[in-house]
Amino acid sequence: MMLGSSFASSSSHEDHGQEDDPPSSSSSVIPYHQIHHHQLGSLISASASSPSAIHHNMRQLLISCAELISTRPSDLTSAHRLLTILMANSNPHGDSTERLIHHFTKALSLRLSTTTTTTFFITPPPPPATTTTLMISTTTNNNTHHDRHHHQLAFSSSTSTTSIISSNINSPQQQQYLLVESSSSPAAQAALIQSSYLSLNQVTPFIRFSQLTANQAILDSIQQEAIHILDFDIMHGLQWPPFMQAIKEKYPQPTLRITGTGNDLETLRRTGDRLAKFAHSLDLSFQFHPLLVPNDEDDPTALASSVVLLPNETLAVNCVHYLHRLHKNRDGVRFFLHAIKGMNPSIVTMAEREANHNHPLFLQRFVEALDHYAAVFDSLEATLPPTSRERLNVEQVLFGREIIDIVAQEGDGRKQRHERFRSWELLFRSCGFRSVPLSPFALSQAKLLLRLHYPSEGYQLHILDDSSLFLGWQNQPLFSVSSWR
Repeated sequence: MMLGSSFASSSSHEDHGQEDDPPSSSSSVIPYHQIHHHQLGSLISASASSPSAIHHNMRQLLISCAELISTRPSDLTSAHRLLTILMANSNPHGDSTERLIHHFTKALSLRLSTTTTTTFFITPPPPPATTTTLMISTTTNNNTHHDRHHHQLAFSSSTSTTSIISSNINSPQQQQYLLVESSSSPAAQAALIQSSYLSLNQVTPFIRFSQLTANQAILDSIQQEAIHILDFDIMHGLQWPPFMQAIKEKYPQPTLRITGTGNDLETLRRTGDRLAKFAHSLDLSFQFHPLLVPNDEDDPTALASSVVLLPNETLAVNCVHYLHRLHKNRDGVRFFLHAIKGMNPSIVTMAEREANHNHPLFLQRFVEALDHYAAVFDSLEATLPPTSRERLNVEQVLFGREIIDIVAQEGDGRKQRHERFRSWELLFRSCGFRSVPLSPFALSQAKLLLRLHYPSEGYQLHILDDSSLFLGWQNQPLFSVSSWR
């Protein structure tokens, strides 16, 4: 049984049956001592007739700059010189490589700005010359028919089948790359992030792929009509309307209870209200319990004790793009998983980036991030028009912030601590979990999703050990989804 029918099939995206790790790219570093001062400009100008050559050289200069920062922290003059060249040859409105160079150069500039204590805020990106606007409504309506129709549009779901598819920086050139201090209120910042997140859900398959694959695993694990989902960082609840439709079609009188965690109580309440209205439109018995978690580092044992468990319910725990936040302290992740294990869930779903952004060595982390976001930016370039406002918002507000966090932050300040699937696999197994085989429907719906909504030959699906599904771009794995019990 599959979930939602709104996605069509993709026949050429599958790489099935391979048992090796997904391939990953690597980057070689040009040692700075091999680049003479008079050669820096010629690296760019000599290859001006070849965009691919200039892109390659700019990438190598980025890595060389990161190497200088990593190995010569007491002498950053050369790094500043490279940053000046990089700034002059990048463009937030250019092609995917120019935009990538722009964001990584900004992040390196922030890393060098070690003496500033200013708090940096996100600022809305300026629009390109022409914009293509994708309208995303987040309002609700008391009319049941309209409300249900709105949610079906917002969540791309359908009820026609039982399927889920549904040193200071003194240079003016360098200063312009720093995030400027903004008077935006926290509420305005949150609204900007929310808008960009909704755009990300519309213009890329990343969120939908993760959520729909996790939903299918949960649906396959359910053996009774009473269902309880514990969703860590539920955000806007985009994941659950297609699931509601699927269980309504699978069982005559299902009951669904969702405990959603988050760090803002008002957002949790709004999410609960939207989900309750959608459940009402399906005549589905539904309850929502908001669980405020102000800090991801809160005691997981205490958190688990706050969840109300009923003996007649099937419990599913959903950790989609969540666990990496706990990786500041590896023991903290283990405590969390042990606490979840003690709740005896029928299944635990996990989705994460397929990249090691938690490497302790800065240069290794930098190269990993450069490879990962190069593939992400290339995928956006191939699937969206050059003037897309949504692409610009996603890159600058979401991915730009992530790049800054990975590159410019160190220690406790760094939040984006993604690790590759093999690391997560070892961690889950060490905590007593075993992997759950991947449902054939999960692969089918992922193919449907790609063909209907993201019809680019660059997206690829890969199955590892029959238990985890990867989404990648041009042989670069980007996201993984797996299930455990």
